[in-house]
Amino acid sequence: MQADYVIVGAGSAGCALAYRLAEAGKRVTVVEFGGSDIGPFVQMPGALSYPMNMPLYDWGLKSEPEPGLGGRVLATPRGKVIGGSSSINGMVYVRGHARDFDTWAEMGATGWSAADVLPYFRRMEHAHGGSGPEYRGTDGPLHVTRGPRDNPLFDAFIAAGRAAGYPVTEDYNGHRQEGFGPMEATIWKGRRWSAANAYLRPALATGRVRLVRGLARRVVIEGGRATGVELQTRRGIEVIGAGAEVVLAASSINTPKLLMLSGIGPARHLRDHGIEVVADRPGVGENLQDHLEIYMQFAARQPVTLYRYWNLFGKAWVGAQWLFLRRGPGMSNQFESCGFIRSRAGIEYPDIQYHFLPIAVRYDGRAVAEGHGFQVHVGPMRSKSRGTVRLRGPRPEEAPEIRFNYMSQPEDWAEFRACVRLTREIFAQSPMAPFVKHEIQPGAGVETDDQIDAFIREHAESAYHPCGTARMGRADDPMAVVDPECRVIGVEGLRVADSSIFPRITNGNLNAPSIMTGEKAADHILGRTLLPPSNLPAWINPEWRENQR
Repeated sequence: MQADYVIVGAGSAGCALAYRLAEAGKRVTVVEFGGSDIGPFVQMPGALSYPMNMPLYDWGLKSEPEPGLGGRVLATPRGKVIGGSSSINGMVYVRGHARDFDTWAEMGATGWSAADVLPYFRRMEHAHGGSGPEYRGTDGPLHVTRGPRDNPLFDAFIAAGRAAGYPVTEDYNGHRQEGFGPMEATIWKGRRWSAANAYLRPALATGRVRLVRGLARRVVIEGGRATGVELQTRRGIEVIGAGAEVVLAASSINTPKLLMLSGIGPARHLRDHGIEVVADRPGVGENLQDHLEIYMQFAARQPVTLYRYWNLFGKAWVGAQWLFLRRGPGMSNQFESCGFIRSRAGIEYPDIQYHFLPIAVRYDGRAVAEGHGFQVHVGPMRSKSRGTVRLRGPRPEEAPEIRFNYMSQPEDWAEFRACVRLTREIFAQSPMAPFVKHEIQPGAGVETDDQIDAFIREHAESAYHPCGTARMGRADDPMAVVDPECRVIGVEGLRVADSSIFPRITNGNLNAPSIMTGEKAADHILGRTLLPPSNLPAWINPEWRENQR
């Protein structure tokens, strides 16, 4: 089959894009290096800590030593599997705040304001709950659900936020993000509802989409135009031709790597690796952003946590309940309540996010704390620190150099200290009193700025939300990589549609805005009239200049 479009990457945005192009009658080839997503480690929501730590499903990328974190090397999981990172993530669904997208437009991403992107969020969603059809979609491919909150800890956390003076929001993905409330997830009938399940499988069923396995080596560019993708397969090196366009949707780490291998990027860096310069775009690989977080853990007074299953028999029981009966704890990702707050007065909209989890455990499933306990993942949303993705060498098989430059701005430290102190205040409220025995970490002895900073330096972890490395902007912006129609500046027939193009990181987890990017990019590629803007209001605390809550 001769393809009209070749998409590199069967991840969050790539699957959505393939679905919409096929829906329009186009022939599409999707290139993916990773293998099958079939199996309980991927499909069972409760098993979420496994796939991101398995070489079968994860690229196994790591950062360079981070100076701001004492030289630590941090894991940077990216999905090496059908569905990409939507098949190994925590399944948390957060669109982002309306002001995030208005800021994109202000930074040169014309047509990507909150009013412009809301129709695409609605088109992609099948929301089970929330604030109604004005704000939420009800018949899209992507099922979005809420956990049952059977564990009393979930509602106690929300009530503690209310007792501390924060609002309660019934739908942080609707009119009002700020506050505490139920968390949403891409889970449907107890199964991970990844981009592969929502989009790619229906697209393949049309017969207009084919999936090709192999390692993308470079984009083939002839006379300044992308004509295909050079691929390493079991049969050798092949070129997959594109009659119309090539679209890179390979992640914010692998997309800039592939651009640079194709001669698109900072000219000096490319020449240093013996790569012929096709387009000197210094912004390729720049602007790397992420969310950093800490786990604040508490020992439990009552044996109501998931620790009861943290043994061989318990895990086997949870797995069997899910596999044979489709019930039990394995049906949920266990992130069922959350919060979005502002760190201080003068912050217009939330800059701190909470994920509550009814067990005290590392995200990678190791280092369980002392018996029954629970934790909250907390961190600032809009760090000013910026990093880079660079080639380690000219071989496509080599992992790139990833430098986040975490905690490189003074504001980062002040924001994280606020996270610790505000969180302690919330867990000291009366609704948590029946459950909190004592603070495990940071621990009661960590009080001063220096002590908190030392804890952050040693314990902060990535939330696995890298983005921004091929940012969208005006065509005359020397640091922009793609224009507002996702076209790579300086090369014809080539676009980028993934979280690489985000000018600035959004509030919360990135799967939802990544899928939205694929949805909206499809209309740009097809030359369609864009969906009409939805000028619905987003709640901003009217006293944000004077009050923190």
